[in-house]
Amino acid sequence: MNIQIFGTLKCQDTRKAQRYFKERRIPFQFINLAEKGISRGELNKMAAVTGIDNLIDREGKEYARRNLKHLTHNIEEELLNYPLLLKTPVVRNGAKVTVGYMPDVWKEWTENEKNRK
Repeated sequence: MNIQIFGTLKCQDTRKAQRYFKERRIPFQFINLAEKGISRGELNKMAAVTGIDNLIDREGKEYARRNLKHLTHNIEEELLNYPLLLKTPVVRNGAKVTVGYMPDVWKEWTENEKNRK
């Protein structure tokens, strides 16, 4: 498994995702969106699985702060320039992606990995 968790340290669901993988001793890479954004390639891979609209946090502070509700904008460019607009956590396992806290899906991933061995 190649787990990447995209989120912020302030996000409760991101911390829960980290705890989920730590408790199961599954190594993961944490990408703090408050420090580092995502690349266009990563965004495209995520959007191909979840859809670009599912990645943007329209209820979040950054969306309101940027006043995007009333402005015409290119969602992809906004997410690349302002990664705090992403719903968090975004958890990636190779080509598989989840948005939000989804332990049932992650459990499937680990069970499928065990069955392959």
